[in-house]
Amino acid sequence: MKKKNTKVSETSRGRGGAGKQDLPTLIMDFLRQQNKQSFNYKQIAYGIGITDPSRRMELINTLDTLVAAEDLLEVDLGKYKYPVDRKSEVIGYFVRRSNGKNAVVVDDEQIFVAERNSMHALNGDKVRVMVSAARRGQDAEAIVLEIIEAKDQQFVGTLRIDGNYAALVTDSKFLAADIVLSRKGLKGGKNGDKAVARITQWRDDEMNPRGEIIDILGAKGDNTTEMHAILAEFGLPYKYPEAVEKAAEKISDDITAEEIARREDFRGVTTFTIDPRDAKDFDDALSIRRLDNGNWEVGVHIADVTHYVRPNSIIDKEARSRATSVYLVDRTIPMLPERLCNGLCSLRPHEEKLAFSAIFELDADARVVNSRIGRTVINSDRRFTYEEAQEIIETGRGEYAEELGVLNTLAKAMRRRRYQEGALEFDRAEVRFEIDETGKPISVYFKESKDANKLIEEFMLLANLTVAEHIGKVAKGKKAKTFVYRIHENPDPDKLSNLALIATRFGYKLDTDGKPREVNQSVNRLLRDVKGKGEENMLSILAIRSMAKACYSTENVGHYGLNMDYYTHFTSPIRRYPDMMVHRLLARYAEGGRSVDKVKLEDECRHDSDMEVLASNAERASIRYKQVEYMKDRLGEIYDGVISGVTEWGFYVELDESMCEGLVPVRDLADDYYDLDDKNYCLVGRRHGVKYTLGDRVKVQVARADLERKQLDFALIDDKGNPNKPLWEKKPGKRHEAKGKKGRGRRK
Repeated sequence: MKKKNTKVSETSRGRGGAGKQDLPTLIMDFLRQQNKQSFNYKQIAYGIGITDPSRRMELINTLDTLVAAEDLLEVDLGKYKYPVDRKSEVIGYFVRRSNGKNAVVVDDEQIFVAERNSMHALNGDKVRVMVSAARRGQDAEAIVLEIIEAKDQQFVGTLRIDGNYAALVTDSKFLAADIVLSRKGLKGGKNGDKAVARITQWRDDEMNPRGEIIDILGAKGDNTTEMHAILAEFGLPYKYPEAVEKAAEKISDDITAEEIARREDFRGVTTFTIDPRDAKDFDDALSIRRLDNGNWEVGVHIADVTHYVRPNSIIDKEARSRATSVYLVDRTIPMLPERLCNGLCSLRPHEEKLAFSAIFELDADARVVNSRIGRTVINSDRRFTYEEAQEIIETGRGEYAEELGVLNTLAKAMRRRRYQEGALEFDRAEVRFEIDETGKPISVYFKESKDANKLIEEFMLLANLTVAEHIGKVAKGKKAKTFVYRIHENPDPDKLSNLALIATRFGYKLDTDGKPREVNQSVNRLLRDVKGKGEENMLSILAIRSMAKACYSTENVGHYGLNMDYYTHFTSPIRRYPDMMVHRLLARYAEGGRSVDKVKLEDECRHDSDMEVLASNAERASIRYKQVEYMKDRLGEIYDGVISGVTEWGFYVELDESMCEGLVPVRDLADDYYDLDDKNYCLVGRRHGVKYTLGDRVKVQVARADLERKQLDFALIDDKGNPNKPLWEKKPGKRHEAKGKKGRGRRK
């Protein structure tokens, strides 16, 4: 964020900054002028001219007082803004909740909207509202005056057919009402089938919307039905258009002599792919040869998808819309038609393939001496799985053992240097399921990153960095051409400060000030120091959650996590549309083409980032579904785990054995009434002060497995090995009530 010229004048300051008596006024005036943006206390201190660190607590206390008086709004933990003016018409985005707590979001502020005042707006609709004035101590409310832009959306649910009545009972957390359907438009759906529908009408005087069926997914509980339901829930496609498939079939697989002549020929150089054992789309390969000067030449060869997929063709439009392949637990929903992703473009062994390549000359210390980028033709000698490559690396025996050994040595040197220079070092295992022919999970295993995985990762990172620098790094005084960057913003300073504060309680020091390299090195030190200790889970979870989400943009702000000033995605065009965009830009600029339209490209980057988030959410939802399905056969069994999340309605526990996550509801905690302390990530008992904190180790019993909601419920096991029971279950006929005022976490 650029610092604005908003400091108060020197004459209005006391020693070390703003005078004490003026502090509330200075804060209010500063935030009122900031175009409704939110700021943390450090930014506010800079803005009002406070320079003395000793006044930090005074500023924080004043902010808390202003929030308590409802003169300011704390929109997020440690972030403050001037509230939306009351008695005003504003534009925002509607948030519909199945529990009736609807709201409109205006400049980060959520304002309650009663259903009677909602005009039946749906989640995500752009609306114009009137914000009503609220008496002190009461929340403001908004009335929807107009739905400016209705968001196109669909709902997944279960068909309920009874006589002449038909409806979709939705699974959505954004819609409590059933969607009434016409019996004539059920498309063959039967009672109990999963289906997808859209709302066509919702009258002001009707409780339920009317709608129409888009598609029948199949019988509830069937594996393919449930996986398609997850995709439909997030608005992701689960079928490939027939017209696009037909267009792909028409693409010639011939590689002409003229095309080969235009490319650098690597067909005689040792080349191989290393991929997961179930992969079919091989979009990257490595070549290696010893140069006469003793250095090594390593080629990172990437499938030349854009040679086959022309801009604005029917295939390109479909790929642009999808933006990414989606990887669910048991299947891949590809971005490109199968003929392209698993056939023409896949760098299969013993086949001539077209590639877009980054070629490196590396010395004995794995430093880049020279590099070049261009189109090539290759012929892969071998397809390795990660497991096969790992065994050869470990034993030194097998096909291409020398080449794999050299690549591994070079990769380790590059990785060591990256971490020394400040790249973050998160290393968390991923859960995977062994699935039978019906899609049922039969066992759980963990995907660990070993040398073979890290070898590929290092060379892909090097290629992505080099491509980004090739376009973005220009001579002083020259302007870089518009490009697609993979950016990662600095971490949230408040979350990082909170991590440092909690780390000190365990005797660790975390530096949060300084250059990104210094901060990252401090985070890496912390993660190494806590390895194997009781607090490891808590501090590693908080470290991950303090980081921003990476995305695509034409505005290059660098990649914080990798500590790289330039970074992009070049290495996976079969499964990511941004990589296709990068390939096209490289080719355009290599031919002397002019810089592309930045506004249009930024819109595409935003779409790709949004689709990446949706795909990631769908992947997690499929994992949750399989976790619940796996644990459904294990009701009553007891497991060790760690508290992985804390909320006002309970805490989540991740099991050691399977990494399955479930909720211990606050209503089921036996010994006390619990309130959420969100700043310390814990639930605290009112009477006895017992705490359940993020990272605590606990023992739980599998209590409930709800496949419909994709939710596991656990019961906490006490020191004697017995499940806790709520207080009112301990003394039948007498329900205990907590003393004092109502608060978050109070049982109903």
